[in-house]
Amino acid sequence: MGRQVICPQCRKDGALRARPQSPSELIAALIWMVPFQCQHCCHRFLARRVSMAGSSHPIERREHLRIPVRLCLSFSGGKVRGEGTVMDLSLGGCIIKSRTQVHIDDIFYLQIVLDEAELPVEVAAMVRSVSVRGIAFKFLRKGQENKRLRTFIQSHSGSTSSVLSKAVEPTVTG
Repeated sequence: MGRQVICPQCRKDGALRARPQSPSELIAALIWMVPFQCQHCCHRFLARRVSMAGSSHPIERREHLRIPVRLCLSFSGGKVRGEGTVMDLSLGGCIIKSRTQVHIDDIFYLQIVLDEAELPVEVAAMVRSVSVRGIAFKFLRKGQENKRLRTFIQSHSGSTSSVLSKAVEPTVTG
């Protein structure tokens, strides 16, 4: 199994690869450096890629850690209303099971029940794909901006993050 990417700021593992957001991050890619973002403290940093020669583990390219869940949700947009179950949740989006017919690029307001004792978390999302696996939504605003969603994912990611395989060596940058 590959090494975990450890955040140089909070020293927790589970930092995930991020998309380049600046010219310097794009240039760093030319020297085998890739941007990462910590799922705990949101710190961005560059890390050096290490060769995966001879490894049977794929490089994790997801920007956000996915956690398996079973949460109730309702959604609405335009004239469409539906209910379903969230099967997979991350700070960037979710996958749900629902019988409601939706189309790619439709925009909905999702109400996800994280805890029966609290009001649902509300997020705007766009349909990215519809398949046998479910309806994949991409959150229009980063889930990191929603404190309850971020706290929920962090509290449920401990056992999941140890399973991820990474092929990088952390390098602290400013």
